[in-house]
Amino acid sequence: MTEMVHGSIPARDGEPVLPRWWRTVDRWSLSCALLLFSIGLLLGLAASPPLAARNGFEPFHYVERQALFGSMALVAMIITSMMPPQLVRRLAVVGFAAAFLALAFLPFFGTDFGKGATRWYSLGFGSAQPSEFLKPGFIVVTAWLIAASQDLGGPPGKRASLALAVIICGLLAMQPDFGQAALVLFAWGVMYFVAGAPFLLLTAIAMLVLVVGAFAYNNSDHFARRIDGFLSAEVDPTTQLGYAAGAIREGGFLGVGVGEGQVKWSLPDAHTDFIIAVAAEEYGLILVLLIIGLFATIVLRSLIRLMRERDPFIRLAGAGLACTFGIQAMINISVAVRLLPAKGMTLPFVSYGGSSLIAAGIMLGILLAFTRTRPQGEIGDILTGRGR
Repeated sequence: MTEMVHGSIPARDGEPVLPRWWRTVDRWSLSCALLLFSIGLLLGLAASPPLAARNGFEPFHYVERQALFGSMALVAMIITSMMPPQLVRRLAVVGFAAAFLALAFLPFFGTDFGKGATRWYSLGFGSAQPSEFLKPGFIVVTAWLIAASQDLGGPPGKRASLALAVIICGLLAMQPDFGQAALVLFAWGVMYFVAGAPFLLLTAIAMLVLVVGAFAYNNSDHFARRIDGFLSAEVDPTTQLGYAAGAIREGGFLGVGVGEGQVKWSLPDAHTDFIIAVAAEEYGLILVLLIIGLFATIVLRSLIRLMRERDPFIRLAGAGLACTFGIQAMINISVAVRLLPAKGMTLPFVSYGGSSLIAAGIMLGILLAFTRTRPQGEIGDILTGRGR
């Protein structure tokens, strides 16, 4: 029994928290996150001064706020990554309940800040977007439900998690925020697939998503405008997609030079949704590939470490967190190069935004907590019989 619990990795009784955390955490993923935040600050220095000038602020107003929110995100990430999985799960359930209630009350107390979608609460000194904080909590709760359903006599966790995902997607569609709704469904699908879902069921769900998309296209002007703009053979150069495409072409391989880019003066969301266009114009393909490589490293290393995990809850939650973190980055970059319609989705740790930065810090902190090396044997021990 001792070997089954502790495996080949010795436990060190009485070891201080910080040395144990540093010894067990995935330092490569941690370093990638710090690099992404540093790149975000660098790009913020280039992208945000024009916006500050238009709004009557000091030139580096938004950079200072990004540094503040980013520092809070890093602190949240590190503290969360030090917690044991059981404590992370308890706190995630409480956080999910609070974010869910905040999301439900958005139609009554939220604001759209003139963007046509009621996604935020105005706090006077800033704003908060509940859907950003909902995602990590939803993933942890869903993994808990699905893992519990695999126990003998366990609850119908798979059906409950699907019902929860559908309710959340309905609330998000009311804003409307189809991008975040797609992320929620994607996260649920990843965890359901990892848990051994039938392929036919996943195919049926994918078909249902297409049907819902067609319904949204016919009944939401906001959704239809974005799809029509994406499908149009020619891009209007005065639209956000047009400005982004032009900036990426201008940047080429090496970029036009630090501070020499022009897209930040004409693109309203250059510091948030289209920050990759600023990176491509001023620093070229090299920086874009570096950003993609950093995200890929975090996702792949996390999935590799999770393959050795015995606890089904941790495997499911970790897979959902890693894949959602990666797909959000992929969607943001794909929108900028016109592979996907505009989604209004930030690039984690790089884009400006208090809610997105702090929520990304919490999400990655949970992922780091779940992928830490713990005193247990690997999943392969069970398959080979060494864990008995």
